[in-house]
Amino acid sequence: MNILWVKAGGLVPPDSGGKIRSYNLLRHLAQRHSVTFFSFHAAHADDAHAELERIFERVVLVPLDLPAPKSFAESLAWGRALLARQPYNIFKYCQPKVRTALHRLLREQTYDVMICDFLIAAGVIPWDLPTPKVLFTHNVESVIWKRHWETARNPLWKALAWREWRAMAQDEPMYLRQADHVLTVSEDDSTFFHQYLDPSKLSVIPTGVDTEYFQPSSAPEHRNSIVFVGSMDWLPNEDAVVYFINEILPVIRKQVPNTSLCVAGRNPSPRLQALAGRENNVQLTGWVEDVRPFLANAAICVVPLRIGGGTRLKIFEAMAMGKAVVATTVGAEGLPVRHKEHLLIADGPAAFAASTIELLCDPAKRRQLALAARKLVHENYSWGHAAQRFDEVLSAVVAKAHEPVA
Repeated sequence: MNILWVKAGGLVPPDSGGKIRSYNLLRHLAQRHSVTFFSFHAAHADDAHAELERIFERVVLVPLDLPAPKSFAESLAWGRALLARQPYNIFKYCQPKVRTALHRLLREQTYDVMICDFLIAAGVIPWDLPTPKVLFTHNVESVIWKRHWETARNPLWKALAWREWRAMAQDEPMYLRQADHVLTVSEDDSTFFHQYLDPSKLSVIPTGVDTEYFQPSSAPEHRNSIVFVGSMDWLPNEDAVVYFINEILPVIRKQVPNTSLCVAGRNPSPRLQALAGRENNVQLTGWVEDVRPFLANAAICVVPLRIGGGTRLKIFEAMAMGKAVVATTVGAEGLPVRHKEHLLIADGPAAFAASTIELLCDPAKRRQLALAARKLVHENYSWGHAAQRFDEVLSAVVAKAHEPVA
């Protein structure tokens, strides 16, 4: 097949859940098919996207001058999005020059199928084009923004989150219906989309993990140590860490006083840095080239998310390394895991703290969960397995597009 993959926000470095998923699926697809990768993302120094030409048949890049997060320029951009009545995150990326570049590419070359990677890119897709179009959703965007609104305390942010939720709730079904097929990363997301689409238009792509890269380590665990892994410039991750430090960690330390927390992830905000600076034994690493040493050193991995959608790759990565995990229901959402068999699931500060204390104080329980978790992902959830499913769905969509019209 000749595949056109359209992605907002870039692909490399693969340092967030969405990038990791797309990168690994694309890497496997490019071994079997001709792939053109079209990306529009924030312009920055040392952009490595040109190196993708070694993987793909063709790479087309449209760097964008985007406002810095939480800056005055971003406030103005939010205002312009309000006037445009679009979700801000679609308005921000889907600029006229991106549409022009994509239309130019489509005049130059024909494709068997076009992938719209994340809903954010949907604003530039020519949905009336005869080429079969597949919308690859990594989560339910409207649900994420509803959860932002529900948990926000700052009145301005709460108002903006409400507006983004309502705008996404309007645009998301529109783009879902325009796509020839929709891919989700969990049965939960697929079930949610049933209210808009016939189930025959939906397929689930399983979450994967590089089980060769993420393996159990021989490094000794640090006693009473906890790790959280994730990009700290993603708001649900920041909310999770702030929530953990403020409401859960103090409860844990009443029984395990010397508990330490390591937060391994890029771009922690000034708010989070100030919070960590007031706490003993709380480390913010910032960007790290390799998260495996931080996972290896920790006794347990926590995922206290209150906001989010899709599936959390960080859980599968920790499980692949043989680490015991404590997660909220939202954190473990969409993953084929079972409470008390592969990890512990707990909601609310008291319950989450109790589960964390249980694992910190019971090495045998940690090992039991870790072994079952590693076995689950190693035997069932490699990226090769996920890419095979992706390939099968694309082939079926292309074949259907060529069927004679009755």
